Amino acid sequence: MEPALDSLEEESPRHYYRHNRLKQLRAFCHAAQERSISRAAERLELSQPSVSLQIQALEREMGITLFERRGPRIRLTPDGEALYEVASPLVEGIDSLPEQFVARNRWQQLGHLDIAAGESTSLYVLPDLLRTFMERHPKVHVRLHNLIGEEQIHAVQQDRVDIAVGSSLDLPDDVAYRATHTFELKLITPRGHPLAEKAEITLEDLAAGELILPPRQLTTWRLVNLIFQQHSVPYQVRLEVGGWEIMKRYVELGFGIGIASAICLTGDEDLVIRDLPRIFPRRTYGVMLRRGRYLSPQARRFLELIDPEGFGAAVEWDGVPGSQESVLVPGSEAD
Repeated sequence: MEPALDSLEEESPRHYYRHNRLKQLRAFCHAAQERSISRAAERLELSQPSVSLQIQALEREMGITLFERRGPRIRLTPDGEALYEVASPLVEGIDSLPEQFVARNRWQQLGHLDIAAGESTSLYVLPDLLRTFMERHPKVHVRLHNLIGEEQIHAVQQDRVDIAVGSSLDLPDDVAYRATHTFELKLITPRGHPLAEKAEITLEDLAAGELILPPRQLTTWRLVNLIFQQHSVPYQVRLEVGGWEIMKRYVELGFGIGIASAICLTGDEDLVIRDLPRIFPRRTYGVMLRRGRYLSPQARRFLELIDPEGFGAAVEWDGVPGSQESVLVPGSEAD
C-alpha cells in the first residue's frame, strides 16, 4: 500500500494544477496582454507569486517556455504566441459567459405569456398581478384568454396557454392545481328584501324560487347544486346570468337573490351582503398547469409573483407540495 500512497502524493500537485487549468490560462493570457506579471496580478486581484506559480505550472505541464523574461518586462516566445492564439478566445469566452448568457436569452425579458381565465378571475384576481408583472417585464406580450370551465382545462392540456388561473371542481389527472386565493360565498339581496334582515338564513330560504345564479357550466352553480342535493332540499333558479357583474345588477333591480363569491363584492354595490349557512364551503382560486409541461421564464416569473413561497423555489411543477389541492375549503362548521 505504501508505494501506491507515495505515487498518489507525488502526482497530487500535477493533479491539482490540471484541475485549475482555467486559472493557469487566465493568468497566462493576462500576463501576455499586460507584458508584466505584476500588472496581470493586479488585474486578477492576486499576488504576483500566485500568478507566477500558475504560469510555471502551465509551462511544466505543456513542456514549453511561454515567456522570454527581460527584467520586469516579459515577451511571448513563439510557443507562447501559439498558445495565446488558442487560449485567449477560450478565456474571454468563459469570463464573459454571464453577459453572453443574458444577451442570448433576452427572450426571457421578451416573448409572451398566455393565461386562460374566466370573467371573475380576469376582473377581480388578475388586475393587480398583471399590472405588477407588466411593470417589471414591459417587453413581455401578455395574452389573456377568456375561457371558462372545460375550455380552460382543454387549453391547458393542449398547451394553448402557459397556465390557467381560476377554479374547477373536476380536474383530469394530467392537470395539477395549486390554490392561491380563498373566498367565501355570500348571499346578496336587494335592499328591503325579507332575507336582508332575517336573523338566520336556511337552505329552505334560499330554495324558495328567487335564486339568480351564473351559468350551469361554472363552478359556483355546480357547487350550489351540490349543496342542495346533499341536504335533499329541492330548489328553483329564477334566472341564469353570464357573470358576477350582471348578477349583482339584476339583484339590485329586484329580480331575486344571488349567491356570489366574495371575490366580486367591493362594498360599493347597492345591495345587502349576508353570510350563507356554514354548510357552504369557501372557494379557492388558483393556478392550473399541465403536469410535466416546461415552464417558460415568463410563466415562472408570473407564478413567483402570484405566490413567492409556493412557486419561487419550485423547479418542476410535479415537485410542488400540494400540487393537487382541493377547489373547496370546508366552512367553519367543519373546521
